[in-house]
Amino acid sequence: MNIYEIIAITLYMLLMLGIGFYSYRKSTSNSEEFLIGGRKLGPAVSALSAGASDMSGWLLMGLPGAMYISGLSSAWLAIGLTCGAFLNYVIVAPRLRVYTEVANNAITLPVFFENRFRDKSQLLKLVSSIVILIFFTLYTSAGMVSGGRLFESAFDMSYHIGLILSASVVVVYTFLGGFLAVSLTDFVQGTIMFLALMLIPAVVVWELGDIQTTVETIQSKGSRYFDLLRGTTTVSIISLMAWGLGYFGQPHIIVRFMAIEKISDVKKARRIGISWMILTVSGAVLMGLFGIAYMMEFDPEAMVKYDASKELAETIFIYFSRALFHPLLGGFLLSAILAAVMSTISSQLLVTSSSMTEDIFKTFFKKYATPKAMLLMSRISVLIVAILSFVLSLNPKDSILGLVGNAWAGFGAAFGPLIILSLVWKKTTVKGALLGMIVGGLTVLLWIYLPHSYKEVYEIIPGFILSMLTIIIVSLIDKPVSEEVSKEFEEMESILKKER
Repeated sequence: MNIYEIIAITLYMLLMLGIGFYSYRKSTSNSEEFLIGGRKLGPAVSALSAGASDMSGWLLMGLPGAMYISGLSSAWLAIGLTCGAFLNYVIVAPRLRVYTEVANNAITLPVFFENRFRDKSQLLKLVSSIVILIFFTLYTSAGMVSGGRLFESAFDMSYHIGLILSASVVVVYTFLGGFLAVSLTDFVQGTIMFLALMLIPAVVVWELGDIQTTVETIQSKGSRYFDLLRGTTTVSIISLMAWGLGYFGQPHIIVRFMAIEKISDVKKARRIGISWMILTVSGAVLMGLFGIAYMMEFDPEAMVKYDASKELAETIFIYFSRALFHPLLGGFLLSAILAAVMSTISSQLLVTSSSMTEDIFKTFFKKYATPKAMLLMSRISVLIVAILSFVLSLNPKDSILGLVGNAWAGFGAAFGPLIILSLVWKKTTVKGALLGMIVGGLTVLLWIYLPHSYKEVYEIIPGFILSMLTIIIVSLIDKPVSEEVSKEFEEMESILKKER
């Protein structure tokens, strides 16, 4: 790590801390401001915040590495995610924004579930809160591990120093500014990721001459790189596309929809968010493909090493940041990876702390806490979750990281069908909701850990289907929803019609 990279990374971290201090002045009144920004987020910040918190290091390292090794046949996952994100904006975003406010101003998913279904037993809120706490504490830990590994591999620093640096910056700005700080830093981080993924492929083509030369060079190594179906089966393509189903149940993404200032801003956020996603995913795809041509032409020694190691291929972004640019600009580009990691950690950290504060502390310990007390508890919760995640990340074990790797499917199957049906089907009942959530989550876990012959099928597929069927069947058998719930649902639909 040279002096220019140190300067660039230091400036980036100071910027994140500066946003945290700025947001602190805007997030000191109550927990609603701290946890969802007082529902005052603009469409651009909402969209880029959702995108940056979602993509993480996969966009800058995992996808380019897969494209470098396998070519376009690795793009099915990206296609599935893009389709899922678009449908999430169309189906969930406008309805959830309206309904969470109609349902007694719910500011977390568990509270929304309780209010939407009039669950007096509080079981629905408790079970969903436990799911969030367990999976997101592990998720946050994995993000911290990624930050430590980044400093270790890219900057030749010790893992633990990198862990402390990346975790402390995220914790400070999240602790101070809450949701506003997380969203504003995500906006900056999403912009950095966008610029990096647009700039690198363009410079690679410039170095090689033009697009035609670049494509011909890649084809000279093998036509397989442009074959979408190479090495795939119908089941594998469906499983990769099914990743898009996970979007409907991801609390750290969905909370952005709840925080948008006006329902009319949802369409603007969708245009910005999906455009950002298509362009950044395309940039990541092209970086991996163009990397083949660049190394063939300018660095055959590196090509031999990168061809032989999937892990090394996933660092192609780091390679280009140093091979193509002045170290100061290269350091700025490297901060894009740190941005991807930090944006995900902060979002997961905040969602977990909000569940501790609103869904557990307020419900079971201090129902009539003052706004200041709730704000204090929100900040304390950030520290508690951060400390637990940090301890887990000190000596990362494969079992923890493996569980976190399946959390996307777990959230998607447990929450996805419930969120969709609660927003589009008035007859969904509390018993259907509770059993559907449990069936979805358990199906994912059993699919992962029980021996069977269908491991190629991504676990979200059976989990999502069984959860959806359970909710529908149980709701049809159960007694009809109350007139009060019906009126609330109709009010949500009426507001949506006016906005259209």
